[in-house]
Amino acid sequence: MILGMRPETFTFVHVLLSLVGIGSGFVVIFGLLAGKRLDGWTGLFLTSTVATSVTGFLFPFDHLLPSHKVGLISLVVLAVAILARYAFHLTSAWRPIYVISAAVALYFNVLVGVVQAFLKIPALKAMAPTQKEPPFVGAQLVVLTLFLVLGIFAAKRFRNEQVRVVSRTA
Repeated sequence: MILGMRPETFTFVHVLLSLVGIGSGFVVIFGLLAGKRLDGWTGLFLTSTVATSVTGFLFPFDHLLPSHKVGLISLVVLAVAILARYAFHLTSAWRPIYVISAAVALYFNVLVGVVQAFLKIPALKAMAPTQKEPPFVGAQLVVLTLFLVLGIFAAKRFRNEQVRVVSRTA
C-alpha cells in the first residue's frame, strides 16, 4: 500500500497528476506567449507538477534512479518558479526567471512522459528497447528543441508584453 492505496491506484493517481501538470503547463506556456499570466492555470500547473514529482518518490525503490534525479531537479526548478511568481511577484529579473523555470519544469514532466511511453507502449519499446536507439534519441531531441523554442519565445513575449490577468475560466 502507498498512502493507503493499492499500487495500481497510486500509479493511476501519479499518472493523472502528471497529465494534469502537462496539460495545464502547456496552457500556461501558451498564455505566457500571449503575455497573459493565467493565474488559475498557473496554480494548477505548479501544484500538480510539484505533486507529480513528490509522488514519484513514494514508489518503492532500493536505489536512486534517473527518474528520482529528474524529480529532485524538477522540485528545485519548481521552487524557483514558485518564488519568482508568488514571493517576488514577477518583478524585474524574476519575470524571465519564472518563465524559464516554468518551461524547464514542464520540459522535465514531458521528458519523463516520453521515457515512460518508450518503456510502456509496446510499439515504442520495440523501436527502442534500450532507449539508446535513434527513435528514442530523436524523440528526446524534438522535445528538447520544442521547449527551447517555447521557453525563449515565452520569456521574450512575456517580458515585452503588457501583462493581463486572466482567470482560469477565461
